[in-house]
Amino acid sequence: MGKVALRMLFGDPGKYLGLVFGIAFATLLMAQQAGLFVGILGRTVSQIVDVQEADLWVMDPRVKYSDVTEPMTDTQLYRVRSVEGVAWALPFYRAMSTARSPDGILEQTLLLGVDDATLTGAPRKVLLGNIDDLRQPDAVAIDRAGFGRLWPNVPLDLGREVEINDRRVKVVAITEAGAPFTTAPVVVMRYSQALIVAQPRRSQLSYVIARAAPGHNAEDVAARIARDTGLQGLTRDGFVNKTMTYFLRNTGIPINFGITIALGFIVGAAIVGQTFFLFVVENLRQFGALKAIGVGNLAILRMVLLQAGVAAVTGYSIGIGLAAAFFEFVPRISIELRGLALPAEVAVGVAAAVLLIIAAASFASVRRVLVVDPAIVFRG
Repeated sequence: MGKVALRMLFGDPGKYLGLVFGIAFATLLMAQQAGLFVGILGRTVSQIVDVQEADLWVMDPRVKYSDVTEPMTDTQLYRVRSVEGVAWALPFYRAMSTARSPDGILEQTLLLGVDDATLTGAPRKVLLGNIDDLRQPDAVAIDRAGFGRLWPNVPLDLGREVEINDRRVKVVAITEAGAPFTTAPVVVMRYSQALIVAQPRRSQLSYVIARAAPGHNAEDVAARIARDTGLQGLTRDGFVNKTMTYFLRNTGIPINFGITIALGFIVGAAIVGQTFFLFVVENLRQFGALKAIGVGNLAILRMVLLQAGVAAVTGYSIGIGLAAAFFEFVPRISIELRGLALPAEVAVGVAAAVLLIIAAASFASVRRVLVVDPAIVFRG
């Protein structure tokens, strides 16, 4: 009966292609938008994730997410170091500054200051130069995308000078940093140098990054830091979740992407449901003939589900393939979209949505088949 079901399906190429197109369109729209949503949300915590050496972040209790900092005094660093279970604690500076290239190009820049002695927190992936050269006076490392924004259409090279807050610095390394939420260049320098370049303030320590000592649980140490210092101590995952939660609750990102994903589901369900219903209605005589020769309702149900399943698998494969191609090639064309990808969880979630669509369409249509009178074959 499976062969008969497939012959019926492929025998009506218009309806079959309509089913495949509807499912492929819904899959592409949902997967592409969900992938973009995950990627953009991941950008909000890229600077936290980049600091892989630290599993603890300490900050002022009023800090709600990573982009807005409340500076602390340098003495807080020593208080964190004194907490039991802290293996090491180092300063980390983060601020937005203005950079100006010699050609007069202005860019809002994300300025990061890392520990002078260890350079902990600097990007690990260096495309050009050596990160240890940050120890030179007035030296900075800049990410690849930021270099392109300050010097458009210029090959990557070292030794170029740029002004940050009216202080001239020299590029000694070009890195591949995690893409920030905005398109700002990511500039890294030593902590002491960053404090000189930045606008002077009474307190300038943005964060303390630390690591739990062996044998100590990071969450327990974070709680101990909060208790002993009065600061906000979070694990890296905790800080990531806190930042993402802020953006989910206080921006239009989830609403905008959620509406688009929902529209993809609704439009896909409408197209697939209507097309499959018409396909079943137009084949009622064939189903009636099968019932007339003794084929039971269970076998008919399996035939309808097989037809729906073949259309769903074909459409989903095309749609998810197009979505994967988008995330594979578009970031190569536009550096602003770097780092975006199609997570496996998104592909699985979209597959579940497609299964729900095709199941609803199948069971809405199969009712006409199960109640069809075999005598329909002998009517005009």
